[in-house]
Amino acid sequence: MKTIKSFPAIWLIAVVLAIGYGQTGSSQESAKQPLRLVQTISIPNVKGRLDHMDVDVNGKRLFFAGLENGTFEVVDLEAGKWVRSIPGFKKPQGALVVSEFNKVFVASGDDGMLRVFRRDTLELLDAIHLEPGPNRVVYDPKSELVYVGYGGKDAGKDYGAVGIIDARNNKLVGDIRVVAHPSELLLDRAGRTLFVFISIANQLQVIDTDKRKVLSTWPVTSQHPGDAAFDESTSRLFIGTHTPPEMIAMDSKSGKEVAHLPTAAGMDGVYFDSLRKRVYVSGGRDLPAGFVYVYQQKDADHYEMIGRIPTRGGAGTSFWSPELNRYYVAAPATDQKEAAILVYAPQD
Repeated sequence: MKTIKSFPAIWLIAVVLAIGYGQTGSSQESAKQPLRLVQTISIPNVKGRLDHMDVDVNGKRLFFAGLENGTFEVVDLEAGKWVRSIPGFKKPQGALVVSEFNKVFVASGDDGMLRVFRRDTLELLDAIHLEPGPNRVVYDPKSELVYVGYGGKDAGKDYGAVGIIDARNNKLVGDIRVVAHPSELLLDRAGRTLFVFISIANQLQVIDTDKRKVLSTWPVTSQHPGDAAFDESTSRLFIGTHTPPEMIAMDSKSGKEVAHLPTAAGMDGVYFDSLRKRVYVSGGRDLPAGFVYVYQQKDADHYEMIGRIPTRGGAGTSFWSPELNRYYVAAPATDQKEAAILVYAPQD
């Protein structure tokens, strides 16, 4: 089965440089890397691209989307093994655990559904019909609202939407129009500001969730911004872009870009480790080699790359769990290997 696609020349250069870095590093250098591989959990019978993840902290389980497999996968983290596959999805992507209501929300792009499962038993509770394209899902515990991005070209429209779901009742209670299909959603802690990243338009739209309207639209200078993370303590957004592959630090109050650093080609995951003040960016989607780039925050405007950790080909998607102190990278199956979840522990 073909698992690696063709890729642009700029990605090839990034991969060659990254491979060269890995080959020249000694075992002593490897030991100093900011992330250490501590476990590899095999995932049988799952083919194609793996997408977004979330962790059930109480149940010690990892959930992730088998996008091309049409399944929602479950890993027992305590036992260190795959335990279940739930079929019946068309392009599953976003996954969100809402522990206070004992629920898991799973977005499925091609059938326009946001399905709701019981967190403990994974019994299907409800199915919320949206337009095609549901992808990213975030939750605000203060308002008990779930936000999900959808629409745009996936729905045959020249604009996108952020749907607002009552997490208690599983009901769509409104939506907010945005310029195109959202590629990423981030909320502040107060739940009042929602950052909506629009990859196709190279823009970030800032939404007031109380007024349910767009307040600002900011350009992103590099093309195709995708995943992002937020350090609210310094008012900094960390944005992964594809062309060129960069990690951009942006002021969340003004939209000013304050730092640009090269990052992993095939970027598909950006997270902020608030304890260590580090940014993790994973890449390798559709490429023969995957890497996690790690940046140390010196202050709000200054960052240093402190690690470039090899993963596996095609392994673009990742997830950082501060509660479990683990960083998870989803590696798709190849002709030689089963799919796997690569588990990394931070090193101080």
